[in-house]
Amino acid sequence: MTAISYVVLRRGEEVLLQLRRGTGFMDGCWSIAAAGHVESGESSAAAAIREAWEELGVRIAAHDLQELLTVSRTNSIPGAGCIEDHFHLATAWSGTPRIMEPDKAGDLRWFRLGELPGNLVPHEKAVLLKLLAN
Repeated sequence: MTAISYVVLRRGEEVLLQLRRGTGFMDGCWSIAAAGHVESGESSAAAAIREAWEELGVRIAAHDLQELLTVSRTNSIPGAGCIEDHFHLATAWSGTPRIMEPDKAGDLRWFRLGELPGNLVPHEKAVLLKLLAN
């Protein structure tokens, strides 16, 4: 099973999204700004904190990370089998989010939860809509 950890950076009623490019998966679509595979022996929370640093240049303290939900999906990444997605929320961090991997992200923007872009990765959009509903 493949595990992927996401961290949703939320600022009031806005969330930070990145425009995917050069990844081979849903390029040209908006996605949660920091996400990546959970490495062997790593917790999903540790992966979220690491990905936020690697992809956005921000530091998140473990006590500032809240687990939102975990969902399973299949067939969205060829050869991956079942994927377990771990979604986390951060409303506090240090540093200013910026694109740290320009070969994988074409843009980085704050979007109001009620005005999410139409070309948002579908399984991530479902999670953000749940966040809006709560």
